[in-house]
Formats: sequence, structure tokens, C-alpha cells
Amino acid sequence: MQPSTEYLKAEGISKQFLRNGQAVVALENFDLSISEGEFVSIVGPSGCGKSTFLHIVGGFEARTGGTISLAGQPVSKPGPDRGMLFQDYALFPWRTVLGNVAWGLEVKGLDKSERLALARKYIDMVGLSKFENSYPGELSGGMQQRVALARTLAYEPQMLLMDEPFGALDAQTRELMQEELTDIWQQNRRTVLFVTHDIEEAIYLSDRIIVFTARPGRIKADLRVNLPRPRSAAIRKSQAFMGQHAEIWDMLREEVLRAKEAA
Repeated sequence: MQPSTEYLKAEGISKQFLRNGQAVVALENFDLSISEGEFVSIVGPSGCGKSTFLHIVGGFEARTGGTISLAGQPVSKPGPDRGMLFQDYALFPWRTVLGNVAWGLEVKGLDKSERLALARKYIDMVGLSKFENSYPGELSGGMQQRVALARTLAYEPQMLLMDEPFGALDAQTRELMQEELTDIWQQNRRTVLFVTHDIEEAIYLSDRIIVFTARPGRIKADLRVNLPRPRSAAIRKSQAFMGQHAEIWDMLREEVLRAKEAA
């Protein structure tokens, strides 16, 4: 299934902020379009504006210039059409897994039976049905991130914004979470914008990869990932996968060195 209509459209986005009284340009004249149902990852050197752009799309941070719209509607603040997942799980320690996942549905005003049924649907989707009565402190880091993912999915946003969501996990758990996420995405095909420092993660998950320049952030490359879906773990060992990894790293290395020289 190919992506259909354009969902995200960002044109001429710029972002400046002050640091120690000096103006810092995080993003400059940045354009990006994403089609409905696409999984798009952003990679780039530290401090290049990846997360800043994600937060602008989420409505959590104001842009200095440019326009941005989702499904034709201008973005000026957070909304239920976007779900944000951070590296920090941000779970309520006094609520069970079920209580955490159902929390957003409670705020949304769904009645108890409906919100519990919907919460259980997504808890099952992330493989935690046996732990719905457990508390966050009783779960591993990977399990807590699954709860955070289920909570975001349960709200059923049209777009998922994911900021290094697996960055704090160990390598083995991270790879398993990547596999689970791509399986879940295959089921509902929501539009995803995913920020990561991990090139392998970006290739495995994505339809497209946006390579950022060093600050101020611009698009250095917009690359299509031509790997078949659904994807198994074995695809990471393919020549096509490794060739694209080398291509992206060559581009990224230039920008990492530029960022280091400018620091």
C-alpha cells in the first residue's frame, strides 16, 4: 500500500532562540511534506534542530517563521490529531498499566466501559495483557515504554510524533521494540514522524529518511527506503540495508564534523 494524500506540509520554517544573549538559528527556511500513512524518520547531528522541528509540528513550540499545516489545517497548538512519544516514559507511578493507558481516554470523556475496552485493545497490541494490573515501578524500561506507546495509540491520533523513544533502552530491547513498532504500524498505517540518532533504526522503520544538516537545520537529503514490507529482523543483514546505512553515514559524517568544528 502506497501513501496517499499529503498530510503534513511545512514551508519556510525557521526557529531562532536566545542563548546567553546571542541569537541562535536552529532551523532556517525548512520545507517538508509527508503523505498520509508514511513513516518518516529524521537523522542528523546533535543540536541540528530535529527535536525542535518535531515540537513545532506537535504545537509545543512556536516557530519564528514559515507555515505548517496538518490535513490542510494550520498548526498553532497541540491537538488530539497528534500523539507525542518521548524518550521519558512519563507514566503515573500510582496508576496501573491499565490506568495509565486509559488516562487520556478518561480526559477525552469516554465512559468507563468504552475507555477500558479501548485501553485493553492497545495493551494487548503491545503484548502487556498479563501486566495490566502492574504498576510502572514493577516493569522493566522496555515494558514501560510499551505502556507509553499503548497510551499514545489508545488516544487514536492521526499522526505519531516520536522523539528518540527507544534511546534509553539497551540494544537488545531497543531492537525488539523496533520490530514491535513496525508490526503495529503495519496494522494501522498512521502517519509517523520519528526522530533518532540511530541510522539502522531509521532504515528499519521508515519509508523515507530525512538527513539534516548541522545547525541551522536544513534538509541535506530526502531518501526513499526501498526495502519490502513487512520487514523481518533478517533484512538488517541484507546488502541493500547495509548499502543504505553506508550512504547515510557518509552524508551524516560530514555534518557531524561541521557541527564539531562550529562548537
